[in-house]
Amino acid sequence: MSTKEKQSFALYFLLAFGLAWLCQVYGSLLLLRDGNAAVYRALLSVSMFCPLVAVLAAKRIVLHQPTGIGWKVRGKRRYWLAAWFGPAVFTVLAALLYFAVFSSRLDLSGSWLVTAYGGEMDAETLRSQLGVSSFSYMLETGLFAITLAPPINMLFAVGEEAGWRGYMMPQLKERFGLLNGRLLGGVIWGVWHWPIMLLTGYEYGTNYLGAPALGLVVWCVVCFALNTLLDWLYEKTGCIWVSAIAHGAFNAVAALFTVLTYPADAYYNVLGPTPIGLIGMLPMLAAAVWLTLQQVKQEEMN
Repeated sequence: MSTKEKQSFALYFLLAFGLAWLCQVYGSLLLLRDGNAAVYRALLSVSMFCPLVAVLAAKRIVLHQPTGIGWKVRGKRRYWLAAWFGPAVFTVLAALLYFAVFSSRLDLSGSWLVTAYGGEMDAETLRSQLGVSSFSYMLETGLFAITLAPPINMLFAVGEEAGWRGYMMPQLKERFGLLNGRLLGGVIWGVWHWPIMLLTGYEYGTNYLGAPALGLVVWCVVCFALNTLLDWLYEKTGCIWVSAIAHGAFNAVAALFTVLTYPADAYYNVLGPTPIGLIGMLPMLAAAVWLTLQQVKQEEMN
């Protein structure tokens, strides 16, 4: 990297983190002080575009160069299918593994739904009067999560993807190598979320096993695994929309199996059954490590 390129890369991080953390902290304070959930969610959505803004500033304003991000729709169909449906597969595997380890935490009574509906009706009443059951909830939510949600969420996720996978990861891999670049990229992406995790309990809540330290560490490992898979998709297609679809699909489907847990077991959210828990993430982590090691081996052979 030239001196100017290093300055450009530093500016990227300054803006990607600075602008996003400003949105995250301000939104969190409004939520905690005034209970303003709508503005909180809106500012979190805005923060997702901060990495893209940072790329534009670093490349177009400082270096006077195109971003180099693959905006053209392309790539083989199998990678698009993997991006669209892969997160659902990892979500199912996460739940199966978690409930295999902690079978006593599998709840088919519908107590999670009872709590979600305010506790005014029991599970039987929800089923008979509203037609809501754990099965119907999973069916409706799951179908939405694998059909309409990925392209909708993609429109927000592309802001992050353009920054992390489109700009940051190629730079890190060039400088530190494939494995170290992906490890570092995952940690960076994970730390980017820390303010809302600490302030509002984003992802795991505020009262969970090992809080808050365990959640911060586990989240960075999750981000390494997900960063690796998204980076691999971008490498294979050169299309940022593919990784954005995968990111959007993951956001849509990851929490699906929480409906099969007891509300009191939210204390163990940091373990599963979602693919962002310490147990639930293992299939995704294994896939990420395997793909990376295969690529490293192939590079050595070449």
